[in-house]
Amino acid sequence: MSLRILLAEDHLIVRQGVKQLLTREGYSVVAEAADGREAVRLAREHCPDIAVLDLGMPLLNGVDAARQIHKVSPSTKAILLTFKKEVPYVVEAFRAGAKGYVLKTHGASELFEAIRKVSGGAVYISPDLADVVPQILTRDSTDDSLTPREREVLQLIAEGNSTKEIAALLGISFNTAESHRNRIMKKLNVHETAGLVRYAIRRGLASP
Repeated sequence: MSLRILLAEDHLIVRQGVKQLLTREGYSVVAEAADGREAVRLAREHCPDIAVLDLGMPLLNGVDAARQIHKVSPSTKAILLTFKKEVPYVVEAFRAGAKGYVLKTHGASELFEAIRKVSGGAVYISPDLADVVPQILTRDSTDDSLTPREREVLQLIAEGNSTKEIAALLGISFNTAESHRNRIMKKLNVHETAGLVRYAIRRGLASP
């Protein structure tokens, strides 16, 4: 039986291209998502073997999607697909439970190799990032103490959503959304939206 794959990528033309490549290689793409929240929902519904996640997705980035997918479908192994080479992104990805980190600048053969290794129980990281591995293993935690929900709210703030829009997107009350926003500011010691946006971009929660 071929591996069952969830593919999450917000750019439709890229998603279609990757799906075609995976299908030709003999994999079964059982679900497609255009954002991280949809990816989590589909992972819960389909319990795929592998989740190939774009890192820079709207509503919920690939790292936090990987973290939530690990909770709702523990058998699903996440592979991050991205242009980002910076250490913090790689560290955050593996800290979130991802099993693979593949650069989009490489060919499809590398993604296939990552899927083979990860499905076999190994961890995969693009060869270009080999020098990052020691830093991943030795880097102290930079946990900002934000809860998963607060990280989600922070990303939505960085994407330009108002408190009212955040409440609607997350299915929570305005007061709850505002409370999350205030706690985030207090924890990060940041007191204006622009500062929250800069922080979210630095931590890979949102794209510049």
